[in-house]
Amino acid sequence: MELKIGNEWDEVLAEEKDKPYFSRISAFLDSEYKNYTIYPPRSLIFAALKYVPFSDVKVVIVGQDPYINPGQANGLAFAVGEGVRLPPSLQNIFKEISSDLGVDMTGKSGELTGWAKQGVLLLNATLTVRAGNSNAHADYGWKEFTDAVIRKLGAREKPLVFILWGRNAQMKEPYIAPRHLVIKSAHPSPMSAYNGFFGSRPFSKTNAFLEAHGMTPVDWTRTLADDRPSYYGGTGRIIRG
Repeated sequence: MELKIGNEWDEVLAEEKDKPYFSRISAFLDSEYKNYTIYPPRSLIFAALKYVPFSDVKVVIVGQDPYINPGQANGLAFAVGEGVRLPPSLQNIFKEISSDLGVDMTGKSGELTGWAKQGVLLLNATLTVRAGNSNAHADYGWKEFTDAVIRKLGAREKPLVFILWGRNAQMKEPYIAPRHLVIKSAHPSPMSAYNGFFGSRPFSKTNAFLEAHGMTPVDWTRTLADDRPSYYGGTGRIIRG
């Protein structure tokens, strides 16, 4: 597997590709993609980083791993391809946006490319998964890679917002410097959303912090980007392969 993002992340993460864990991921994924159905497609493994260059990141939302059902995972945490039915976690995220900001999210796309175009990095802690088997790839090196991503962002001088939903995401907190805003709550999954996710108001808190530091707030209702990179189809549908 080649670590080639196509933007400044290539330089930021250059040393990672030479580390033993990355060779382990590469060999493992060669076998997995050959023998099993793996999500997302290979072309979308690094989609989150391709969409938001290092210097453009202003908000980081950390997920667990890609969706495990066909046609869902598009390389952005919590997102799905345009026109795909919203999974329960994303439905709950939209509900919290509606409650937090007093906006109507009915009919909004789950692609979330509109967030990415505004500097929201939607990063799963594990970037691949075997179909139907959550966390199947969690122990093969992805943790080290996404830890490196968070360490690089956490060391930036420009203040960022890190939204950490659930225990897996919150394990990244030690890599984040105190100058950044860290928002923590339960995961938006139906199994935990009522244990602290609903009512946590992460979206208004994020925008208040951005504005206080002279940055443009995120338009959370803009979930679909007007222009999409080449690894998405012209309608926003995922190009497989």
